[in-house]
Amino acid sequence: MLDIVALPKSELHLHLEGAIPPSSLLALLRKYQAPDCQNLEALRARLVYRDFDHFLDTWTWMTRYVRAYEDFRWIAEGVARSLADQGIRYAEVFFSAPDFFQHGLSITEIALAIREGLERAAGAVRVRLICDLCRQHPPERAAAWLEEIAAVRHDAGIIGVGLGGPEHRFPPEPFAGVYRRAAELGLRRVAHAGEAAGPESIRGALDALGAERIGHGTRAVEDPELVRRLASEGIALEVCPTSNVCTGVVRSLETHPVRALFDAGVRVTLASDDPSFFGANLVQEYANLRSLGFSDAELLQIARNGFEAAFLSDAERAVWLREIDAVATTNVRERAAGTF
Repeated sequence: MLDIVALPKSELHLHLEGAIPPSSLLALLRKYQAPDCQNLEALRARLVYRDFDHFLDTWTWMTRYVRAYEDFRWIAEGVARSLADQGIRYAEVFFSAPDFFQHGLSITEIALAIREGLERAAGAVRVRLICDLCRQHPPERAAAWLEEIAAVRHDAGIIGVGLGGPEHRFPPEPFAGVYRRAAELGLRRVAHAGEAAGPESIRGALDALGAERIGHGTRAVEDPELVRRLASEGIALEVCPTSNVCTGVVRSLETHPVRALFDAGVRVTLASDDPSFFGANLVQEYANLRSLGFSDAELLQIARNGFEAAFLSDAERAVWLREIDAVATTNVRERAAGTF
């Protein structure tokens, strides 16, 4: 049987703030004297959601307790080590700096602090950053933040921009100009779509924003023509099954459309979104797909999809794809020998 931990993996849809190891998040809550979560049991109870809006409310609650640049350094180091423990070789990690401006922090200093934290775990895993422009803020602010991050992108290791937040209340089209400017600056473009809103949100992300990948994309399955387009154009979806269940986007893992999307030829990649908020990391997401009937060969293909859809150089990509090929060869030999 395929060793999921040893399998070379990429993670393309991970929010830094949603991946704070629970012990680290609890330490922050204690540091800032959060009144309702002073032990792990209370924290776990807080991280249960009625629906997508309740999840967003809980995210807002969390932002009260990340208040200093050193908090971001500490978080980033912990996240990098957690990724390495899962056998993740490469990650493109979102950070949502505007959520923390309430504490007087700046977008550039947050980005640089995150990079410093990642460097504390140097060698554990390669991490590049994507700045979430947070669609609940006006496009004019996003445009200003874009220029700020562009000025420090090389020092901070920022490769692109994303558009998260309450998709069902803020469609992508008003951000078209911001995304055109990002393209001019040489930044890569992704967007959350097809999670809390339907197929029209995915179309808007593709047509208005020129998004190169789609975060979630779960509800594409509601529009067969859109599914055919995603497959024919090779547009990758960053699929986060457990997240979708926890926020009520789908009823259960068993009813998740990941199988239908994969079988339709869509380039499915697998991600954990906010593992500390949803209780499942990337290794567990691969195990979830196995429980849904995905074969070892299909899991290997999904791992390949991740590196193929990542914003890597051809040389970088080739190294990790060769690693996956080696794992695949070993897996076939073990099956033939009956040693799995």
